[in-house]
Amino acid sequence: MGEEKIRVVIAKPGLDGHDRGAKVVARALRDAGMEVIYLGLHQTAENIVNAAIQEDADLIGLSSLAGAHMTHFPRVIDLLKENKADDILVFGGGIIPDEDRDQLLEKGVDMLFGPGTDTEFIVEQVRKLVADRN
Repeated sequence: MGEEKIRVVIAKPGLDGHDRGAKVVARALRDAGMEVIYLGLHQTAENIVNAAIQEDADLIGLSSLAGAHMTHFPRVIDLLKENKADDILVFGGGIIPDEDRDQLLEKGVDMLFGPGTDTEFIVEQVRKLVADRN
């Protein structure tokens, strides 16, 4: 038997209407052999966490360009804890100022990627996150 596919839920929380980057990351992860569930735009933290639990996801990838990452990302982390699903890793990307990055990492976001990050690097880091967790 081969190793199980890494399962990733990708979502755009909140009212942010730009999903090109999220789609690029979703496609790169899928092309790398991962199973990707793309939830699309305007997702609530509750929808994202429920989907991740139902899909037995290894990771949640969140994308934020509209500046609401300090609300949405920690809310996803809190809901994972409340649902005893905090073994699901969380990574994020988008336009996130340095001072916010440190706070998000402290709050439990496992990894953050800025605009223009090479997709091969993202794939490699996602694989490493899952391997380190296991």
